[in-house]
Amino acid sequence: MVLVYVESPKGQFKKAAFEAVTYGKKVADAMGKPCVALVIGNAVNAGQLGVYGASQVVQANGAFENFDSQVFAEAIAGVAKQMSAEVVIVNHSSSGKSLLGRLAVKLDAGSVSGVNALPTVDGGFKVKKNVFSGKAIAEYEIKTPVKVLSLMGNSLPPDASGAEVAVSTVDVSAPAAKITVKEVQTVEGTVPLPEAELVVSAGRGMKGPENWGIIDELANVIGATTACSRPVADTGWRPHHEHVGQTGVAIRPNLYFAIGISGAIQHLAGVNSSKVIVVINKDPEAPFFKAADYGVCADLFDVVPKLTEAFKKFKAEN
Repeated sequence: MVLVYVESPKGQFKKAAFEAVTYGKKVADAMGKPCVALVIGNAVNAGQLGVYGASQVVQANGAFENFDSQVFAEAIAGVAKQMSAEVVIVNHSSSGKSLLGRLAVKLDAGSVSGVNALPTVDGGFKVKKNVFSGKAIAEYEIKTPVKVLSLMGNSLPPDASGAEVAVSTVDVSAPAAKITVKEVQTVEGTVPLPEAELVVSAGRGMKGPENWGIIDELANVIGATTACSRPVADTGWRPHHEHVGQTGVAIRPNLYFAIGISGAIQHLAGVNSSKVIVVINKDPEAPFFKAADYGVCADLFDVVPKLTEAFKKFKAEN
């Protein structure tokens, strides 16, 4: 059986949750096993996970108001043992990263983090992931009876070809939390960067935070999430949660605009898995042009407003 832990912050599912269940379904099909989705705590309409491939949805009872990796790992491992899970899948989110190692220890399992492809199961359980900042692909073989994987965001589109299923409850024993959560601050109203399919990012070429309006406008027109380079976040021009790169958030959107960003290796390492990269920079020697699918060597203050108007016109005509 394949067990997928589905995150439900504030009782809601996000796209990454549906991606994980779709991935779990495809892994289960390859193994000839069922896919079971596990929800911990409250979740609105958990049965909808069946639409994305879960043949069964189980909801863990208990006091799980705030995320605690020690408590949640104990609960997930307990359910995995009860149901004799052979593969456990979590998202490669901040929560999933903190769970992966704990689950591997508790289940005596081999683990691979940040996978982005379906495993092969003929002749051994093998799965691939990007390594060396996306410059190479490594294939791992997991030989333990139980396997634990974390799935990168935007690795595959959610497949809503199933139907809702009934939700059953399961009792789990979990330790008391050792951490007291006093306050949780989250960004509302925007698609989180790891889940975003369209990203508009800018760097020091913007010259100052007062010029960021043209970036926000472009993002709003195309329905994108905004991001920035590390120097921009460090100087306080933009909030740190928008920082993408090796030392920030690693992303893999379908379309990434890099505006006024030179393309330092640390930044490229976090965004080079993007399917299409568009670079706008007036410096013809900017390293980012070597990684770009499309490049515009011109002043961003001339190009971006014209690009925004072109998108507006296209949307009005289509």
